[in-house]
Amino acid sequence: MKTTIPYGSWPSPLTAAAVAAASPRIEGARFVGDDIWWGESVPDEGGRTTVCRRSALGEAPGPIEVVLPAPWNARSRVHEYGGGAWTVTADGALAFVHNDDQRVWLMSDGDGPWPVTPADRGMRFGGLTWQRGRLLAIRETHRPGSPPHRDIVEVPLDRTAAWDERAILSLTEDSDFLAQPALSSDGTHLAWIAWDHPHMPWDTTELRVGRLEDGLVAEWATIAGGDGTAPLQPVWTGEDDLVYSDDPSGRWNLWRLRLTADLHHGPIAPADADTGGALWGLALKWFAVLEDGRIVAVRTNGDDQLVVAAPDGAATTLEIGAAANINIEDVRGSQVLLTASGARGSAELWLVDANEPASAALIAGGSSPWGAEWMPVPRAVTFDGPHGPVHAFDYAPTNPEVDAPDGELPPYVVFVHGGPTSHVGAAASGKIAYLTSRGVGVLDVNYGGSTGYGREYRERLLGQWGVVDVDDVIAAARGLAESGRADPRRLAIAGGSAGGWTVLCAVTASDTFSAGISRYGVADLRRLAEDTHDFESHYLDSMVGPLPDAEERYIERSPLSHLERLTTPMLIEQGLDDHVVPPSQSEAVRDALAANGVPHAYLAFAGEGHGFRLAATVARSLEAELAFLGQIFGFEPPGVPALDLD
Repeated sequence: MKTTIPYGSWPSPLTAAAVAAASPRIEGARFVGDDIWWGESVPDEGGRTTVCRRSALGEAPGPIEVVLPAPWNARSRVHEYGGGAWTVTADGALAFVHNDDQRVWLMSDGDGPWPVTPADRGMRFGGLTWQRGRLLAIRETHRPGSPPHRDIVEVPLDRTAAWDERAILSLTEDSDFLAQPALSSDGTHLAWIAWDHPHMPWDTTELRVGRLEDGLVAEWATIAGGDGTAPLQPVWTGEDDLVYSDDPSGRWNLWRLRLTADLHHGPIAPADADTGGALWGLALKWFAVLEDGRIVAVRTNGDDQLVVAAPDGAATTLEIGAAANINIEDVRGSQVLLTASGARGSAELWLVDANEPASAALIAGGSSPWGAEWMPVPRAVTFDGPHGPVHAFDYAPTNPEVDAPDGELPPYVVFVHGGPTSHVGAAASGKIAYLTSRGVGVLDVNYGGSTGYGREYRERLLGQWGVVDVDDVIAAARGLAESGRADPRRLAIAGGSAGGWTVLCAVTASDTFSAGISRYGVADLRRLAEDTHDFESHYLDSMVGPLPDAEERYIERSPLSHLERLTTPMLIEQGLDDHVVPPSQSEAVRDALAANGVPHAYLAFAGEGHGFRLAATVARSLEAELAFLGQIFGFEPPGVPALDLD
């Protein structure tokens, strides 16, 4: 028989330390001979990314082996968000970008890593791929007084290259940003994605194809995009055939291009869903071509589906255990490696046979110290907002051992994702379950501007950041309360970075929320425009307006311009090494709360930047947030240290 306990005070086996330890990221995967290799973060080692492998032969995968030992850390900082920090050569050598110096290093079995790019030249590398016997990468070169320069390069696997910058071959440049280079099967052409300021890669990009002479691009042409669409991920299916994703219909769908005299374009299995997304990282992949010509692809319309499209356009859904945030990593024959968020709140790596999806094998991740019965089931919900429908996922309080008293409504936290051009899928995380298992519901909102619902929904935020996102999260919170599923007097809002901006804007614009949690949230748009990095240096041009013409708008929308409106109890969390949102912004919010006599707490974490990586920080943050909610909403979470409010 279940025990009856008020919401928020439910006992739970999900400790903060366990959640922090059970939430590694899985970054990329490759078939390497008879093995499968993948990247995985290690929370207890400062979040460094190692590379692991295990045999894929036999009825069950073999034991996991660590390929890249500590202190090596495979992490790229190209475009600041990196991606593609490692790959494997044909003879099984690991090529990786080391976080500390951003050089490319090579490591073979029995041999420690040795560098193949120079030190102290202001160079970063990312998007590493091994193609046709060549190690290709995106190089980003930083010089004092100049914006970063980027080109697609071939990195020679020669120890002399570590001392001679000229040994690195620059294949092409000619644009502010470059991504996803792909060599044709005969090695005579290179396809890639390019875009220039002030565009972002989900607004306008170009798919370019260049003819190679002596391995370098001699001439190139734009063959798709450049006119308000955003093509992504070129993949060669023959010497003159390309498959890519593009959104002229308003949804990213698959397209085929034949490099004939008339450049014949044609859609493949079009659908009212997206095979594509925001190119925040250099290693993102939404589809792959199987050996028999079929295409395995992710389709996103709120949640994710995995489909296989035949040459005639017929598409079949593959039912697998992965829940959301699916990324196609590699294919071999009919086998597919994909990463995803699992139903138990952890990152997962799956081996799927497109011909026998029921035999899908979990290669890595997917484990947790608690049972599936503790994980809330996502419920897709849509609310009416002033700018149109607002999409979200509702995670109700879930505990197999406890019920709430009759008539009590649960407190809820509205989660606001960062980006703001990003997307949350239908999969509970350990962080969500940490709250729901204690009787606190979570509403995860894909406000206008989010990907996964088409270009029209994504562009709702253009010029309206700080307006549409705020209106949407308020509409979602009120809609949930009006439906009778949440206590309208105990609604909180939480988010980090751009999500923290929306939190601060929402609590200064409305009395909907009784508590707010901002993690390294943007509070001053002008300061953000001054301090942000090159990749996002014109992002605010489209989201708010170009400076200096729109300066009054920047001032009016910034929470720091309305400190007198900060009357909602707040928890502020900030990394002291954050160069995107410096601590001064969070400190100004803290000081305003103190001056206004509002209950608040400020937690500053040494050694953390823009986003928390250390396991101890993640655990402390989880406990502090739950304790804060308990103090504001009047419940006592068992086993959680108290948080002193000023």
